[in-house]
Amino acid sequence: MKVLCINGSPNEHGCTDAALREVESTLHRHGIETERVYLGKKPVPGCIGCRKCKETGRCIQNDWVNQLLARLDEFDVLVVGSPVYYAGPSGQATAFLDRLFYAAGGRMAGKLGAAVVSCRRGGASAAFDRLNKYFTISNMPVVPSQYWNQVHGNTPEEVAQDEEGLQTMRTLGENLAWLLRSIEAGRAAGVPAPQYETPIRTNFIR
Repeated sequence: MKVLCINGSPNEHGCTDAALREVESTLHRHGIETERVYLGKKPVPGCIGCRKCKETGRCIQNDWVNQLLARLDEFDVLVVGSPVYYAGPSGQATAFLDRLFYAAGGRMAGKLGAAVVSCRRGGASAAFDRLNKYFTISNMPVVPSQYWNQVHGNTPEEVAQDEEGLQTMRTLGENLAWLLRSIEAGRAAGVPAPQYETPIRTNFIR
């Protein structure tokens, strides 16, 4: 069992990092391995709609997206963290996720997904909703907590004072660990994965 945590903040050791570390610490207590990807401060290109990834399985823009596509089968869970900018996730995070999820096709199905957001005051629920949509369109069970997965503060030190937010992160970690073990037990008992119909795609006209 392995969890990939993606830090979509330009600040590597900022508030989003503090939230993800709280989730990771709970997972580590349960003996679950985690790996962290930090998208960095450099611009992340957006999807240009060329559809080359459907032919090659890789994005024509060679960065973190292709590195993760090559290793996607290693991970059972994607935890995506982002700061809140104008009530949405960071541009780096959404550009990265647009390309990763589009290029991955059906390979995300069955993995667990969880979003984590950090904000000063407002906009967290809107950003949280945006991130969760990547999971819900990809047959990924979304893992909940006791509240929306958010922390508040301008600095990691302020996040450390958000007792409810940090507890929400720990509860998320507990739920992730429990669901991973439940899935593992189901597989051992011979419970098959869902069988999906061939997708039907319309544009609401035809």
